[in-house]
Amino acid sequence: MKFNPFIAFFVFVLLPQQKIVQVVADLDSDKQALLEFANGVPHVKKLNWNLATPVCTSWVGITCNTNRTDVIAVRLPGVGLYGTIPSNTIGKLKALKVLSLRSNNINGSLPSDIPSIPSLQCLFLQHNNLSSKFPVTFSPRLRIVDFSYNSISGTIPNVDLPSVKVLNFSYNSLSGSIPSSFKRFPSSFIGNPLLCGSEPLKPCSESAVSPSPSPLTDFPSPKTGSQNQHATSKNKLGVGSIIAIVVGGLAFVFLVLAVIFISCLKRKHGGSNGMLKSKISQNDKPNDFGSGVQEAEKNKLFFFEGCSYNFDLEDLLKASAEVLGKGSYGTTYKAALEEGTQVVVKRLKEVAVGKKEFEQQMEVVNRVGRHPNVVPLRAYYYSKDEKLLVYNYMPAGSLFALLHGNRTSERTPLDWDTRMKIALGTARGIANIHTEGGGKFTHGNIKSSNVLLSDELEACVSDVGLTPLMNAPLTMSRIVGYRAPEVIETRKITQKSDVYSFGVLLLEMLTAKAPLQPSGQDDVVDLPRWVRSVVREEWTAEVFDVELLRFQTFQEEMVQMLQIALTCVAKTPDMRPTMDEAIRMIEDVRQSESKNRTSSEAESNIQTP
Repeated sequence: MKFNPFIAFFVFVLLPQQKIVQVVADLDSDKQALLEFANGVPHVKKLNWNLATPVCTSWVGITCNTNRTDVIAVRLPGVGLYGTIPSNTIGKLKALKVLSLRSNNINGSLPSDIPSIPSLQCLFLQHNNLSSKFPVTFSPRLRIVDFSYNSISGTIPNVDLPSVKVLNFSYNSLSGSIPSSFKRFPSSFIGNPLLCGSEPLKPCSESAVSPSPSPLTDFPSPKTGSQNQHATSKNKLGVGSIIAIVVGGLAFVFLVLAVIFISCLKRKHGGSNGMLKSKISQNDKPNDFGSGVQEAEKNKLFFFEGCSYNFDLEDLLKASAEVLGKGSYGTTYKAALEEGTQVVVKRLKEVAVGKKEFEQQMEVVNRVGRHPNVVPLRAYYYSKDEKLLVYNYMPAGSLFALLHGNRTSERTPLDWDTRMKIALGTARGIANIHTEGGGKFTHGNIKSSNVLLSDELEACVSDVGLTPLMNAPLTMSRIVGYRAPEVIETRKITQKSDVYSFGVLLLEMLTAKAPLQPSGQDDVVDLPRWVRSVVREEWTAEVFDVELLRFQTFQEEMVQMLQIALTCVAKTPDMRPTMDEAIRMIEDVRQSESKNRTSSEAESNIQTP
């Protein structure tokens, strides 16, 4: 074939130039759409988006594809966006795969061109104030849709979403019944009081609403009119009767309000208090506490050496008591003794060992508890029917309460330095536990509610050494969210399964997602699997707790901690680190970040005139 210079010029010169022009035009179009969005939606935090800087490398929250030809992800969670999203802005990003505008204050209607972007795969709009109707058109590629905690209203259209794996419209204002296309998502619509369907929603009523009466029946016929008037006049009450009814009704209302007010006062000032003896009887029937404590053993409360408490069992039973919670191993009480001392009393249940073995285990627990990151055991009581443990009271509460407590605007967020301090303290506490018994001791119940905090927010691991005392199958069922895969089959706790539980706890601290749902529900969040799926799809920013997004300088440290957590939750025990190795990794992260910050500060000081 003869060489044609015109064809060569077209192929090697003109065609590449046309592609470059097209690429630039596409990216410029995306850039303009994003600027129109930023100009149309007010925001508290400055985005630093402008025409003079490259969109793919300098714009906050923007990710482009490998060739930097299109914007494929917009992630602006918790940046203070408020107002309504204009149409023909985000919807113009034709290659967009991930859109995250969660945890802002966006209101009004969502433009229909956003959920219908053809390439869109993940849409995160939870925790806003959107008040539009349920979207009618969705991208066929959507896999994750989250509109929870908004004000989406109206009925749900019967839309087919074959690719969607995760759907969440909970806590909105939807009404009517769940269409057949959404029945595979039974828990995705909770918190919509006007919505009905299969469990957990209320069932839809099968009976039709009774028709309203005909207007003709509202008026008496000429023949019956006089009779009705006469009956009405006979049924009229006198003024005195009406006054008596009103006065009596008001008196009753005031009485009810007074009872409620007094009850609230009691609750506020320790209304759940009562004698420890009576509290145990009320909360742990059928075994009455009095039957468990034998007269011959009334004062046999065993204190460990070095304990400064000065009370006996009788004093403890008379103490003002408050139920703190019911956990895997029994009920926990806060007891306030007459001299002002406050302690925590744990009443064990399902203990499967005899007195001698119990006492030997308490000696081990006492030794382990001398470490600053382990809650010390101060005393114990043992009888045939009752086993009580006495600990120091820690008013700062647990890591679980700190992470999942009342997350309102008035709440002080748990900052990154404090989370790192708690993570490192917890790791050191567990590592100390693992050194006992010739390096073979385990905990077996690592979870955020068993990490208690001092006034200085130092982490202390609780419930140490109790797993060997318990009925194993019963105990296993209660820690399912933190349980290592191999424990499900073998029912055997090892130090590597403790490491797995610690890894889940780290993920919980990073994401603020609880592996176990509250109120004793059976729902379990497989936190490691969820995090792996998020990281695999390269939208890692979606993993972290929204309260951490304000700490921009620690993002690299957060990612490193995420990697440590995922190493700890490796499916194979041999692939997990020991607790000592986990400690070194966390310490390396802290030291590396500290050096980086010091270096940055030094450079800043040099550049400052």
